[in-house]
Amino acid sequence: MHHKNIGWIGLGNMGFPMAKNLENAGFPLSVFNRTPSKSEPFTDLSEVYISAVELVKNCDIIFTMVSNDAAIIDLYEDIFHLEDISGKIFIDMSTISKDLTLTIAQKIQEKQARFMDAPVAGSTVPAKEGTLIIMAGGDEKDLQEVLPYLNKLGKAVKHVGPIGSGISAKLAINYFLSIIYQGLAETVLFAEKSGIKTEDMLEIINESACGSGATKVKTPLLLQQDYPPAFALDFMLKDLNLAKKEGVNTPMNTVLLETYQKAHDAGLGKQDVISIINYLKQIQ
Repeated sequence: MHHKNIGWIGLGNMGFPMAKNLENAGFPLSVFNRTPSKSEPFTDLSEVYISAVELVKNCDIIFTMVSNDAAIIDLYEDIFHLEDISGKIFIDMSTISKDLTLTIAQKIQEKQARFMDAPVAGSTVPAKEGTLIIMAGGDEKDLQEVLPYLNKLGKAVKHVGPIGSGISAKLAINYFLSIIYQGLAETVLFAEKSGIKTEDMLEIINESACGSGATKVKTPLLLQQDYPPAFALDFMLKDLNLAKKEGVNTPMNTVLLETYQKAHDAGLGKQDVISIINYLKQIQ
């Protein structure tokens, strides 16, 4: 099977292991990152570019995975200035606003190229293991064309509808996760106040009907009281704000936004999302 030239833009905590999975699968890969040092581990097997625009010129399928709306705008504004991107497929795996996704898609399509949004569920460990859940919005034919590559990034690829649907699904799942993480932290603290050891409470949770992959993956962090960012609290706050913008207007969302915002204000934004427990300790 002939594989097209694949480009990957964005080598952050998630993008790096995802791009590595494509490289390890043997696909002809080119990479770009704004901080050049993050590209160095790719120099032996892949093409490293010092310009996103030059990468796009030389690739057929381009994945983008950056942190927020501002980063996406900077990136795609440069791409829009290219004279010819016809026939290329752009797959944005970032979690950004739906309005911006649709705006970028329209501009890409006006230049006779194709676009999909394909954000992921999962953090750094699933990204490294290639076991993410990928929620794809776009044309079914385009999805089939890029499926061999997506299958190296995730254990499941779900086509959820037209362009923008992937973002909607991602915001919905992260909204649910924000509830789980705040609820888990509050439950542990409530148990502690009642004299229940944290390790005992977490074991009860994880062995009960309310246990899940989300509670189990955060258990070691809660036990060690150390919160390196598999998924930073600031990213959850960003996604809660995006969900509100897209129409989530519920009592729960109001509480979640207030709590995660105050945890950010308390200096916890760069830590893992479950570090919200440290903010909750402060207000008990």
